[in-house]
Amino acid sequence: MEVVDRGFLVESALLTHGISSISNEEMLEIWPDDLDAIAWVDEGRVMIGGMAEYLPFRDKSKDVTRIDCYSFQGSLDDGISGALTASGTMELCSRLGIRLAVTCGMGGIGNVPGEELCPDLPALETIPVALISTSPKDRLDIEATISWLSDHGVGVCGIGTEYCTGYLFKLTKVKLDKHLDSPDGSVVRERTLLLNPIPEHERIGDLAILSKADEVGHRAAAQGAFYHPAANNEIDRLSAGHAARIQLKSIIANAKLAKELTARS
Repeated sequence: MEVVDRGFLVESALLTHGISSISNEEMLEIWPDDLDAIAWVDEGRVMIGGMAEYLPFRDKSKDVTRIDCYSFQGSLDDGISGALTASGTMELCSRLGIRLAVTCGMGGIGNVPGEELCPDLPALETIPVALISTSPKDRLDIEATISWLSDHGVGVCGIGTEYCTGYLFKLTKVKLDKHLDSPDGSVVRERTLLLNPIPEHERIGDLAILSKADEVGHRAAAQGAFYHPAANNEIDRLSAGHAARIQLKSIIANAKLAKELTARS
């Protein structure tokens, strides 16, 4: 496994399967060169790099799976190629002695078959790595997700807000444990989730899109495919690409925050 001198790693599941309307050329143009911490697994080999190094893997997106913390070791052993979810990235961080992982929309408690309790939550409880996320995804029970984390000793901190109000849509307010206007490196510690939300004025206003995407996601899951990429890409289609753009902007913002925090810790 590659030894790296980085303070954080960025998940690759969203970049690989979730924002397909954004071309490789756009990704390369928009992604900052200094955020060279994207992590993925290629034929059982851990790969970490910037956007230019990652894009050939993205070209194989139809042939690669999603790897979480539970499937991580098996993927290495069996030579599998896959994009890392939030929990998969946390697992890799732990193995490399890196204290902070970055994602965008994270998992939680919901009604997706096999993901009633997403691995992202137990990972936050048991893996000694902090996580920066935008929010739990909109079709989840966000209140139950935040409550589960608090009940299991995970501190949930809002960056610039004391509430979680949704991911791509504006939803009901859920109170968080802490409100941080100017976080410093001291927050990069285990059992900590930092939520760095998309500004509400940039989110999608039509909640009917969310319901339609949920139907598409459940149909995909019933056919043996992954729920979240199918639902996410349907939201992107119905929003004329707006969902992809704000998610890419958000994961970059989260990675920039991670770079700042680890530089000061």
